[in-house]
Amino acid sequence: MKLVIIDYGAGNIKSIQFAFKRLGLDAVLSSDPDVITSADRIIFPGVGEASSAMNMLKLSKLDTLIPQLKQPVLGICLGMQLMCNSSEEGDTKGLGIFNVDIKRFSNTVKVPQMGWNTITDVTSNLFTNIKDGEFMYLVHSYYAEMCHEAISSTHYQLDYASALQKDNFYGVQFHPEKSGEAGAQVLKNFINL
Repeated sequence: MKLVIIDYGAGNIKSIQFAFKRLGLDAVLSSDPDVITSADRIIFPGVGEASSAMNMLKLSKLDTLIPQLKQPVLGICLGMQLMCNSSEEGDTKGLGIFNVDIKRFSNTVKVPQMGWNTITDVTSNLFTNIKDGEFMYLVHSYYAEMCHEAISSTHYQLDYASALQKDNFYGVQFHPEKSGEAGAQVLKNFINL
């Protein structure tokens, strides 16, 4: 199993690598298109601000590569958000893989949402052996609106899509690498897709 984490300068890379190491897998960090396209599974991480992260993807031409990938791809946090049509953060045009927009939580709630929250309405094989209402760890100020590609939802100010799936592309707003046993199960499920 060749597992590659896309390296574009906007990731929580070490914690993801350690999470896979605990599952007995070495995750290679790369921005090389040949290495990425030859992978069996791909992780698209992201921490930071949407427009600068998208600019880094464009500089390395990964913005055109990622939507063409055929193997399972898992976007995490900002990685998932960049796979959507657009984000209000920095008025950013996304990769357009998921047909949904990213909005900012209003100032009526504490932003960012930081800490543990539940995922409900889980409907994908990404969530095998994950019970409805399982707690996951989140840190974010922007969210994906509910849409037909949602495979789980979370409530914070409103119901939003905490995970998305379209074809071979998966995205999670939460951090599976920081979500204990349940998060490890999600990563294991991704590997076993």
